[in-house]
Amino acid sequence: MDATTLDLCAAAECLLFVSREPASASRLADCLGLPVERIPKLMEELSARLEGHGLQVVHLAGGYSLATREEYADLVRAFLEPQPEALSRQALETLAIIAYRQPITRPQIEAVRGVNSAATVRALLDKGLIRTAGRDKAPGRPFLFVTTDRFLSLFGLASLADLPALSEDAVEHLAKSYAAGEFEEPTEEEAPFEFEA
Repeated sequence: MDATTLDLCAAAECLLFVSREPASASRLADCLGLPVERIPKLMEELSARLEGHGLQVVHLAGGYSLATREEYADLVRAFLEPQPEALSRQALETLAIIAYRQPITRPQIEAVRGVNSAATVRALLDKGLIRTAGRDKAPGRPFLFVTTDRFLSLFGLASLADLPALSEDAVEHLAKSYAAGEFEEPTEEEAPFEFEA
């Protein structure tokens, strides 16, 4: 089928839709069998046809692309953002400890949790929820861990100041664990991460 039997606007729309980068006027002209001078007018026609739709033709980087209209950008961004993977109870507990006590070392995390946390910390690093922020001055110079912007984004926080307040029991428990350098199994009343409503 040649370009004379096609709706040129629809054909151009298809080409822009599948193009991974802005399509140059010369490339579009070659594909559509048109003189290159005809492409700007064709893009204007396509633009007019798309008026009132969610997509628009944009001229950028020396070529043409289809792009989302600004009023739909947030909707598209939310749709394309990968759904966060479910975190295990251990990962959530470790992440909470890091969030509230950062910067913190793995031995300090383990002092609160009472278990080896190497695999959990590694998983949180792999997910981009925490990162290293230097080394502690303690013997062995362990890495210090802090949360990332991805953590804030996934949990809907503008900053760490937006973290929910810990209950008094939780604060006491954390303080006691750090001061003693050892973990004491909390009672139900002292569960370390009971959030205040």
